Amino acid sequence: MMEAMLASAASVADRAPVPRELLRAGERQLELVQEVVARERRVQGELTARALAPLDAIFDLLEETGETLKLQAETLESAGRALQETAALMKHQAERFERTVGTLRRPSELAKVASGAKRPRGRATPAGAKSARKGK
Repeated sequence: MMEAMLASAASVADRAPVPRELLRAGERQLELVQEVVARERRVQGELTARALAPLDAIFDLLEETGETLKLQAETLESAGRALQETAALMKHQAERFERTVGTLRRPSELAKVASGAKRPRGRATPAGAKSARKGK
């Protein structure tokens, strides 16, 4: 319809001056068409945003999950370091304890050797414990 109107206005323009009212009506129709196109684009944008909102929410959750997993990994690394430090301290304490027992036992062992007494067979320390520790 718009094309026909402009075509007739152009043909009239060749023959005589185009009436101002006709030009105003054509301009007004053109403005209305532009408004309709602008509204259509806005509505399409809103519909697209609404249609993709669930997908955006999924991506947001995935990003948050990635951040949470990274934080958990860092926490586990920290806990692992703490466990290693604790194990090293306990190992050091065990070595000191063994040396202390050996130092405390030495005078009684010397006394037994000097008196010719035999060492009792049933010791509190398991037989393979010392050799197992030395193998590490």
